[in-house]
Amino acid sequence: MKRATLLLVLSLLLALFLVACGGGEASEPAASEANEASETSETAVEAPSTDSNTSDAVSCDDPIGCVEVAPGDPIMLASALVISGPNTELGLDSQYGVEIAIDLHGDIMGHPVELQPEDDGCSAEGGQTSAQKIVSNPQIVAMIGTSCSGAGVPAAKIISDAGYVMVSPSNTSPALTDPELHEPGYLRTAHNDKIQGAAMADFAYNELGIRKAAAIHDGDPYTEGLATVFSDSFKELGGEIVAFEAEAADATNVEPLLTSVAAAGPEFLYFPVFIPLGSLITNTAADIDGLDGVILAGADGIQSPSFLENTVGTSEGMYASGPDLSFSNAFYTDTFLPAYMEKAGTEPTAPFHAHAFDATNMVLMAIEQVAKEGSDGTLLIGRQALRDALYATSGMEGITGTITCDENGDCADPKISVSQVQDGEFVRIWP
Repeated sequence: MKRATLLLVLSLLLALFLVACGGGEASEPAASEANEASETSETAVEAPSTDSNTSDAVSCDDPIGCVEVAPGDPIMLASALVISGPNTELGLDSQYGVEIAIDLHGDIMGHPVELQPEDDGCSAEGGQTSAQKIVSNPQIVAMIGTSCSGAGVPAAKIISDAGYVMVSPSNTSPALTDPELHEPGYLRTAHNDKIQGAAMADFAYNELGIRKAAAIHDGDPYTEGLATVFSDSFKELGGEIVAFEAEAADATNVEPLLTSVAAAGPEFLYFPVFIPLGSLITNTAADIDGLDGVILAGADGIQSPSFLENTVGTSEGMYASGPDLSFSNAFYTDTFLPAYMEKAGTEPTAPFHAHAFDATNMVLMAIEQVAKEGSDGTLLIGRQALRDALYATSGMEGITGTITCDENGDCADPKISVSQVQDGEFVRIWP
């Protein structure tokens, strides 16, 4: 029994030894394959990408976050323009410019571009509401707007605090790009009214020979800012501002105001306000003793068909300052205007459609510059990177001129002209 047990144990040990040896021989090819796979993997990681914006997997390293656009999903933009109420023609005019830019530009890296339109109401409340709605959607990359500077002030704060960015086609208040007040997410392709106000003062003093002027605003950052620059510039030229007054934008009776202004003895009355108040002042001035013969003038806030319809017989001969729309490029006449007519069914209704087109293209080009694309088509768009790219815009050829942005968000190639109402139409007369 002892001998049999010993033989059994030896047999088992021999079997275990043979299994162990067999396993060892089988593991050598596996180890060799693993080593080859490891070497291949290291080679793939070290291989340079053929496109700096493309990698197998993208990750966000932007300090204020990224917008992730899934494969096949659209790149979302938003607009906040005045598309309802009495100043609708101003906002819709820009809205068409935004839409035409998106249509003509096409997809970005295989992703369509879609627009979420919001209404800024041409008011501080509307600007706040529209901006809050926009920043509640994390897929929105950038905003085009606002139409009115009064809406732009709260919107710029909300957009900037949320890490978003906005480019306005028609905000002209100096306050929005004042170094002490400027918000980091705010830029514009519209001119700064420091330029428009000075140009209108030059026209009144040097072209018309005016020496006594008055100004009226409605307290909005746009109207007050422009009236102030005009007044300051006019005084610097040697003129006298005999009255500087404010009236509510929704006023229904301006007879007391205009009677007071008339008593000051102006030769020229500048009221850079919007359509409702501008129409009321123009119509009422015709019946005020002491304003007979006084030259009336407004600004780009009234340059619309509605103002002319509201003031038939009273606005004839008055002046309006605003952006110079005598664009010399063939693209505007041969491509943009036909596209506008097809989309809107009418000629442009306000002065800022081209500025909106340029603002949108500026954003689209910046997105193309900073977007990172994964191998599956996912895009990451860094919010700070997008801001930086927009502020770095330099020498961009747009409809409105050569666009170059400064550190405070002023990007316009500013050109100001003065138009006169002749036979019921605004006709450019200066320079």
